Amino acid sequence: MARATCAVASRKRRKRVLERAKGFRGNRSKLIRMAYGAVDRANKNAYIGRKQKKRQYRALWTMRINAACRALGSKYSWLIDGLNKAGIELNRKLLADMAVNDAEAFKQLVDKAMAARA
Repeated sequence: MARATCAVASRKRRKRVLERAKGFRGNRSKLIRMAYGAVDRANKNAYIGRKQKKRQYRALWTMRINAACRALGSKYSWLIDGLNKAGIELNRKLLADMAVNDAEAFKQLVDKAMAARA
């Protein structure tokens, strides 16, 4: 009886890893041992990056809202506090979009928030 090998499966696995490593510099895209480490690291950083992206967007929205508030003579914290007291539930993404694209509606929101704080 002939000896059974795992050649097909291991070749497929290596080919899959080298395919993921395409575009990496130097031997990291050509040698399997280096490619394994490079692909593992890339996967780890991609996972971390997906979490960081959410944080960075929220920080960007906060900065945009704060800048628009300051132009109207208010503060970000006052706006958020006033919106909560007025019972207006809008997320930061929507508020930032309004601040950039619809300044008049944003001004009305700020006025309502300031009235609720007083």
